[in-house]
Amino acid sequence: MRALRHSMLIVAIAAISAINASAQSHHHHDHMRDDDSPSVYTSTSGDDHKHRDGKSHKLAVRDYKETHRTGFQQTPTPQFIFSTPDNRFSLAVGGIVTLRTSYDFGGAVDNIDFVPYDIPLKDSYASKQRIMMDASTSRIYLKAVVNTSSLGRVVVYTDMDFRGGSEFSYIPRLRSAYMQFKGFTIGRDVTTFCDLNAAPQTIDFQGPNAYNFNFNEMIRYEYNARSGFSVGVAAERPVVNATYGENFSPIMQRVPDGIAYVQYKFGRERTSHLRLSGVIRDMYLHNNLEGENTTQVGWGVQLSGHLSITRWVDIYMNGVYGEGITPYIQDLTGSPYDFTYKPNNRSELETLPMWGWQAAAQVNIIPKRLWVAAGYSEVGLESGDGVLSDSQYKRGQYLFANAFYNLTPRLTFAVEYLYGARKNMSEDKNSANRVNIMAQYHF
Repeated sequence: MRALRHSMLIVAIAAISAINASAQSHHHHDHMRDDDSPSVYTSTSGDDHKHRDGKSHKLAVRDYKETHRTGFQQTPTPQFIFSTPDNRFSLAVGGIVTLRTSYDFGGAVDNIDFVPYDIPLKDSYASKQRIMMDASTSRIYLKAVVNTSSLGRVVVYTDMDFRGGSEFSYIPRLRSAYMQFKGFTIGRDVTTFCDLNAAPQTIDFQGPNAYNFNFNEMIRYEYNARSGFSVGVAAERPVVNATYGENFSPIMQRVPDGIAYVQYKFGRERTSHLRLSGVIRDMYLHNNLEGENTTQVGWGVQLSGHLSITRWVDIYMNGVYGEGITPYIQDLTGSPYDFTYKPNNRSELETLPMWGWQAAAQVNIIPKRLWVAAGYSEVGLESGDGVLSDSQYKRGQYLFANAFYNLTPRLTFAVEYLYGARKNMSEDKNSANRVNIMAQYHF
């Protein structure tokens, strides 16, 4: 915590210094600028620098627009950019303030997010209704762009929210911290298996339960061809959650998860795309009976995409199937189902088949200002040779309908209804409902 306080103090001092310096610097303000365009500050001043400053401002804005990433929970274009006169280095500082208010009824989810896996199977006096107000998904981010002669354009990005502890503890959490150059991404980012543009926007921070928006450490390489095709390969930190029993024990992992994808963009201004992704896992554990280490192989494939039917209608979807891939299906993340021992022979293991799919439609009533969306998502876990007990998870359902309104390019209001259900292997099931409202401001 002491190191975190020191880091935050350094960032605050740097930001204050930059703002004080900009008060004596040249500030470029385009007369065609709207509320969503960034303000660019440089360290030069005086009429003799105006021409050079105007050019550097345009180059700085171009750097950030060309490296801006869209999709699920991605930050908007920054409002403030601090740049050197030659645009060799620029730094953007921004954030998102979000307040979500939710009310659960007809069954409450035991989670700050709407996670079908966490719906209790038995109703009690304590699990029928719940009201929450949550600002922990507010964010702060820093983005630097460095134009170098050896590596070309280098992007360094980091952001944090306040989800680092228990519910409503507001402990800072590092979401992502990575560098990008010449197609490489090195650091912590959203897993390569996730197609960021294949899921609709939701107030619910979790999103559809068949989606796979999780962060991980990685080394990734991506290549974009002018024909619309792009490919990516990555090695990512393995996370294994399994049921070991008395004959097996968890050990530290030795092989990263291997992930690859191929994507094709098409349609009007190439705003539609389809992506095929795959993951292979070599999961290590210790066999207590034989006194040796052994492995279980996990694998998964996914088809995902976004179809821009017209400027008024968008379709989102993904479908995933595999064995032993709980980190790559939202509803199963953290659950002990990558593999398990066989009840009729506890000296043997089995990786568990699992699947998920989601589809959603968005109608843009006033494009970029007012839209409504609705979708359905489902996740399933197969018992294989009857290795799962009656009380364990079998199915999860997630249904949503929402409306978003941008009062300004940076101020958003939204309302949402969610329905979820969980079914166990015994076929026992229960459901929950939630209404969300949200106010959000980007700066």
